[in-house]
Amino acid sequence: MNFRKNESLQPVRRKLTALMLLALGVSSAPAMAQEPQWPTPGKPVRIVVPFPAGSGSDGLARTIARKLNEETGGNFVVDNKPGAGTLIGAQDVARAANDGHTLLYTIVVTHTQNPHLYSKLPYDPFKDFTPITQVARSATVLVVNKESPFNSVRDMVNYARSNPGKLNFASYSQGSTSHLNAEMLMMRSNTQMVHVPYKGTPDATRALMAGDVQFYFDGTATAVEGAKAGRFKLLAVAADKRLTVLPDLPTMTEAGVDGIDIVGWQGFFAPGNMSPALSKRISDAMGRALRSPEVSQMIANQGNEVSGAGPEEFARIVKRDHERWGTVIKRLNLKLD
Repeated sequence: MNFRKNESLQPVRRKLTALMLLALGVSSAPAMAQEPQWPTPGKPVRIVVPFPAGSGSDGLARTIARKLNEETGGNFVVDNKPGAGTLIGAQDVARAANDGHTLLYTIVVTHTQNPHLYSKLPYDPFKDFTPITQVARSATVLVVNKESPFNSVRDMVNYARSNPGKLNFASYSQGSTSHLNAEMLMMRSNTQMVHVPYKGTPDATRALMAGDVQFYFDGTATAVEGAKAGRFKLLAVAADKRLTVLPDLPTMTEAGVDGIDIVGWQGFFAPGNMSPALSKRISDAMGRALRSPEVSQMIANQGNEVSGAGPEEFARIVKRDHERWGTVIKRLNLKLD
């Protein structure tokens, strides 16, 4: 009899205990995983940029770093490691700890072109990196010196056909979009021209100004800047449509050479195998920085489009473009080693 009375009170006691725990802020449910802390107080976040200081990518990376300092209260510093077609900077990040305190800010070449251009890379483009945020979609612009006799793509192509090997073109690195677009131009126009690679946009620009080369496919930011300063003539944009910042500039197809309409991008990567929770936290902070007027206006001024694609979407973009560039490079039969 007493046993049954105590037994009947057990549900009531369990409810009272649960209410007491709730009042004390204690839950009997499993604890929810805490959002990872990032950045760690007192520990700087190093943003590796595989281009020289002063390049368009470097300038945008520094602006984003300043906004991230404001957003997170952290200490974001840009570390320029140019050379070898972004291989040096990429290798540095691939070997770093995946704690979010070393990031790579790079362009499409690192993960989608280099794997097809080199027989052996010092990194695996997929295993050694975690895509974080696609910052911007971009294009290159065919530029010539302001004193150049060429006023159109047709002018230049006609000269190149009549004078094989007489025109030199720069690129801001071997195997870059700048280089590949010129290779595509030769293939599509049935011309022969000489490639002269440089270590970054500033060196390529100086060579063009000095007359060491006659043209190159420049990044939109420096092309627009050079045109405004009266240093360059812009002949066409290598994109599938005209740029908002250069509405009067024809595409390469409109200028008479089709098939050179490859759009590039810039974005952030972390070392491989980063936890999804941490990569999302970093990407969310990046997204807030990209939506700031200062950063979004800078991207627009460079003739690019803000993207903001997060880890999962960016990973799909990288995989798609890796396959797309592989097809192009194989068709060109181009190797850099």
